[in-house]
Amino acid sequence: MTDIVDELKWRGLFAQSTDEEALRKAFADGPVTFYCGFDPTAASLHVGHLVQVLTVRRLQQAGHRPLALVGGATGQIGDPRPTAERTLNDPETIANWVNRLRSQIEPFLSFEGENAALMVNNLDWTAGMSAIEFLRDIGKHFRVNKMLTKDSVAKRLESDQGISYTEFSYQLLQGMDFLELYRRYGCTLQQGGSDQWGNLTAGLDLIHRVEPQAHVHAMATPLMVKADGTKFGKSESGAVWLDPEMTTPYAFYQFWLNVDDRDISTYMRILSFKSREELEELEAQTAERPQARAAQRALAEELTTLVHGADQCAAVIAASKALFGQGELAELDEATLAAALSELPHAKVTELGQVVDLLAETGLVASKSAGRRTVKEGGAYVNNVKVTAEDAVPAPEELLHGRWLVLRRGKKNLAAVEVTGVEVTGVEAAGA
Repeated sequence: MTDIVDELKWRGLFAQSTDEEALRKAFADGPVTFYCGFDPTAASLHVGHLVQVLTVRRLQQAGHRPLALVGGATGQIGDPRPTAERTLNDPETIANWVNRLRSQIEPFLSFEGENAALMVNNLDWTAGMSAIEFLRDIGKHFRVNKMLTKDSVAKRLESDQGISYTEFSYQLLQGMDFLELYRRYGCTLQQGGSDQWGNLTAGLDLIHRVEPQAHVHAMATPLMVKADGTKFGKSESGAVWLDPEMTTPYAFYQFWLNVDDRDISTYMRILSFKSREELEELEAQTAERPQARAAQRALAEELTTLVHGADQCAAVIAASKALFGQGELAELDEATLAAALSELPHAKVTELGQVVDLLAETGLVASKSAGRRTVKEGGAYVNNVKVTAEDAVPAPEELLHGRWLVLRRGKKNLAAVEVTGVEVTGVEAAGA
C-alpha cells in the first residue's frame, strides 16, 4: 500500500487533521493505536456508519491497531443534534444496543496478530465516577467560552430550543474517552466524521492539559452528501440499516444498485476495497455505458457480501434476476422472495381474479381496459410467464410459496400480489 494518508486522500477519506505532517510521521513510525467511537442511539448502525467502520478496517489493514468504542455512557447522553434535544433511552435499552452494535462492528475487524483490534465501552470508566470527581478531574480543564464555539453547540444556541446542560456536557465525556484510552492503551489518534471535529479536538485539548508530553492526533473524514443534496444513507422508506431485520439484504443491495451515476465514483472510492486500477476501470465503464450500471453492481455485491455474507448476497442477486425473467422465481427461498416483493408495489387479495384486474389493483396499469390492452399487446406476465388470454385467471398452484404472484408489465415494471385464503390442493405450492 502507498502512504496511508495519500491513500485516504485519493479515496476522499481525508477531510482534515490536527497536524498532517506529524500524523504522517506517526503512521510511518507506527503502528499507531487509534480509536473511533459509535454511540448506541438506535438498535443498529446504518450505512452512514460504514464510512467510519470501513476506514477503521482500512487503517488496521495498513498495520495500525484499532480500538472500536461503543459508548454505553455517551449513548445515554447523545451527541447534540443541530435542531433539537435527543430522547433519552433507558440504560437497559442502551445496554442491549451496545451489544448489537458490537456484533455488527466485530466482523469487519481482525482480533488476532500484533495489531489485533479491541472493543471498548466507555461505561467501564464512567460508571464508578461520581459527579464531583468528574467535575474536578475533567470539567476543570474545559473552558466554557471555547465549548460555546463548537459547531454542534453554536447551532443549538441559535435555535429556539437552545441546548440542555446534559447535551452541552457531551464533549467533556468524549474528551475523557480519548484521555482514558491514551492512558490505558497508548491510543494517540482519534478518527471520526468532520461533523465531530469539535468533539475530536476537545479530547486533544484535554490530553494536552493533563499529559503535556503526549503526542496525539485527530483525523476526520468528510461528510457524504448525495449529488441531489439529500442525506446519504436514506432511501424512500427511510434509513438503510445494517441489521437484516430492519433493512433486508435485498433492500440493502438495491440501495447500492440504485445509486445515482453522479455519486457512484465517490461512493466506490470511499467504501470499496478494490484497487485503484479496478475502480478506475469501473469509472470508465460507467462513463461509457451508464445504463449497464457496472459500478453500482460491483459496489452492491461487495458491500452486501461484507455486511450480510456471500450466501445472502448470492440469494439477493438471484432474486433480482428472477424478478426480471432471468431466473426461476420458484427456486427462491421464502424469506428472500418476501424481502424482494416487499420493495415492489403491492396488492393484497382474498381470491384469485383475472390478471387484468390484478394489474389494475397493483397500479401497473391505470384501468382494467388498459390491462386488457397490455395483455393483447403481449406485455403482461405472471411469474415471468406471458399472459395470452384477456380473461386469464391464475391457478392456485401458481402461487409462489402458496402466497404470492409476481406481475410484470413490459420489461421493467413489476408488482406483487399477496393472496390470502386460497387453498392449494394436491402437491405443494409452487416454490414451497
